[in-house]
Amino acid sequence: MKTVTIAATRLLVVILTFLAPVALLAQDGGAKVDVDIHKDSSGTWYTNPVVWIIGAAVFILLLVALLRGNNSSRS
Repeated sequence: MKTVTIAATRLLVVILTFLAPVALLAQDGGAKVDVDIHKDSSGTWYTNPVVWIIGAAVFILLLVALLRGNNSSRS
């Protein structure tokens, strides 16, 4: 009987150890986040998708040029 009591006590401690942080986090009011996608973003050039497309195209062209150059020198 003593073994059952010790096992139950250990089980209760383990359960409370994992549930206590959940109960404490539930008390948090949470952060108030204001997501406004209509803000003026004229100063941030990197948010424009055209910049990313042109940058990716230049990157791919550089990779092709470098890889093609390595293959021609091996012959």
